[in-house]
Amino acid sequence: MSLISFSHVSRTYDMGTVRVHALRNVSMTIEEGEFVAILGPSGSGKSTMMSILGCLDRPTSGEYQLAGAPVASLSDDRLAAIRSRTIGFVFQSYNLLPRTSALENVATPLLYRHARGVDLTPAGESLLHHARSVLYSLEKMQGELSEYADGVRGHVRVHANISAIVQFLPEDLGVFTRAHEAIKIDLEEHLSSEVIRAVQEGAADLGVCHVAGGAGELQSLSYRHDRLALIVPTGHLLAAQGAIDFVDSLDFDHVGLHTNSSIYVAMHEAALDAGRSIKLRIHVTGLDAMCRMIENGLGIGVMPQRAFELMRNGIGRGLVSVALNDAWAAREIRLVARDFSTLPVAARSLVNHLHAAADAAEQIAA
Repeated sequence: MSLISFSHVSRTYDMGTVRVHALRNVSMTIEEGEFVAILGPSGSGKSTMMSILGCLDRPTSGEYQLAGAPVASLSDDRLAAIRSRTIGFVFQSYNLLPRTSALENVATPLLYRHARGVDLTPAGESLLHHARSVLYSLEKMQGELSEYADGVRGHVRVHANISAIVQFLPEDLGVFTRAHEAIKIDLEEHLSSEVIRAVQEGAADLGVCHVAGGAGELQSLSYRHDRLALIVPTGHLLAAQGAIDFVDSLDFDHVGLHTNSSIYVAMHEAALDAGRSIKLRIHVTGLDAMCRMIENGLGIGVMPQRAFELMRNGIGRGLVSVALNDAWAAREIRLVARDFSTLPVAARSLVNHLHAAADAAEQIAA
């Protein structure tokens, strides 16, 4: 089977009262691996033949087969895919397609055109991503400059997971904002995976989260360490235990956080490693809700020890914590950014403050 096969191919253009026979009864084959040059004087039909070969035009008569497939029978989608992925073009001139507008000529490599409309090519997807990033940067610049006009000297967008927000950020951000009253901080709570994605996509300047699965191309700095504990009612069978392995809690009903949360993912993987499953009775979205559910007999749960200690004076008085022996219970919260060196001045000041607060906390703990 030939890679390219022309059988009695002709191409005629109807110019009103005149018919132009650009190609007459051409037959040829080209095998895979061959290098072929088509020669001839001006007007002999070379450009017409190349347009048909490149699936940019169709013959008036005859048959063109590409890799054994009759080109005339291929759909517009298939022809678009062939032009974008199989055939390469090096044009002698600008070679704009006369049947489309200048804008459509420029956009053609970015789109697959079919009967239902158009779809983005991989190049089109890339352009769309970068265009959105540019537009977002322009909006961010406009917003920041307007804040300078209002006397605000900085604006930092921070996304953080619930563990960081409950345990460490209130004190650290309180100290920072009192020292930098002109810097505005937008803090949003998200799952760790969502925090990383927001920083990657430019929706946040700074992320504060667990990066057990890796941060990809993002840069990260150590912020704080926390340890998970099992929370049970004071009268529970496990309440008297000083420390247990997580697997020993799997005989009891659990109250769990969101299935994509870093805590639940770690619990799920530990249960799988033990060949067990978690008896999950209810999902909640916050640590305070978890304490309320556990206190009212709906199960036991896992949360950061420091978070429990901070909340127990309010809603966890009937609960106790039991230490977990598992290695995964010891965790690290990290600061993540695309590039710390290119952050705006206000964001860099916040990073320096949080990093210094982490160092101070480590020295006190030591």
